[in-house]
Amino acid sequence: MLILRLIRESFIFAYTSLVVNRLRTFLSLLGITIGIFCIISVFTIIDSLEKTVRESMSKLGSNVIYIQKWPWTPPPGETEYPWWKYLNRPLPKLSEAQEILRRSGLSQYAVFNYGFNRTIKIGSNSAENVGIIGASAGLIETWSLKISNGRPLTEEEFNSGAGFVMLGSDIAEQLFPGVSPVGKFIKVQGFSLFITGVFEKMGEDAFGTSMDKRVLIPAKFAARMVDPRLEMGQSIIIKGKTDVPAARLSEELEGIMRSIRRIKPSAENDFALNEVSLISGQLDNIFKVFNIAGWIIGGFAILVGGFGIANIMFVSVRERTKIIGLQKALGAKSKFILLEFLFEASVLSLIGGIIGLLVIYGLTFIVSKSFDFNLVLTLGNILKGLIISIVIGLIAGVVPARTAAHLDPVNAMNAV
Repeated sequence: MLILRLIRESFIFAYTSLVVNRLRTFLSLLGITIGIFCIISVFTIIDSLEKTVRESMSKLGSNVIYIQKWPWTPPPGETEYPWWKYLNRPLPKLSEAQEILRRSGLSQYAVFNYGFNRTIKIGSNSAENVGIIGASAGLIETWSLKISNGRPLTEEEFNSGAGFVMLGSDIAEQLFPGVSPVGKFIKVQGFSLFITGVFEKMGEDAFGTSMDKRVLIPAKFAARMVDPRLEMGQSIIIKGKTDVPAARLSEELEGIMRSIRRIKPSAENDFALNEVSLISGQLDNIFKVFNIAGWIIGGFAILVGGFGIANIMFVSVRERTKIIGLQKALGAKSKFILLEFLFEASVLSLIGGIIGLLVIYGLTFIVSKSFDFNLVLTLGNILKGLIISIVIGLIAGVVPARTAAHLDPVNAMNAV
């Protein structure tokens, strides 16, 4: 009952302070509002960015290994990226992907792919600088690509190297607005390609696996357009069989690749085995730094807000000195006075924090609607903002509350 009474009276005093001294309260609460806005908005941006990146990573596959010329990260235990060691490495080849699939007992797919840009034409309509992916069979399954119209390329079509193509949703809409492109032909570099299907719209991601603005053609047919000996991001994407640990798959692939390229036992690998887990650890460290920076940036703003709450509470103590003296004369204990002012400081700080969270929510809504970036104010960040507000209120109210609790009742009632 005592706690409920404290809470009720604290809300009453806080509300009275808000109503009677609107300007003073507004200026005092502005600091805590800005502080909560700064710290929670930073966390919201970081969390949304991390979510987007990790969703993009999940599209790469948890049991997928990329055999490439360039490693994604520096060697284990090193911070410097020795690019000069990788410069003269050979590029992955289609024949190597086929040999891996023949020898490997743990691989489900081994997909050779590379990319380049070309202009696509259909009659007088054209799309310039379109990303073209030349790949072998299995890319659709490895990247879990979905089809919205038509059908996927078959293994026979991939292996034949004939002129077949699948369009990304944006390219299909640009070249064939309001019309199904399936069964029609497009022109690329003078070659005619038959459209078998259209990919389902995916949206942009952080790792470029989206097919919205790209088209997919057989790697053998792509070799007629470009020289596959030129560096165009060639890679062999290996998808392991179900329940095969990535470590076992990596060990097997390393042995197969060393055998294919006839690398001596004492020589280093001339290829990189890139896994999602390699960049996952790097991302963890990066986002830890971001979170620390968020606390530092928001901490200064919160500090200013705390001084604002302390200021308004000192004024409140001075204005209610006679009331405090009367309460103590009637038997109110110092502990009761202390808790009363602490609750009031927490309530005022909480109000400022709620206002800051409402501003953040409005901005996340505007940003998400205006830009291609999903900014979400999570429940965790909302609770974090409310808890920070209450804690700052308690800390800022300690000194004013102790001042009120230790007032002499006679002197307090006689105060002018």
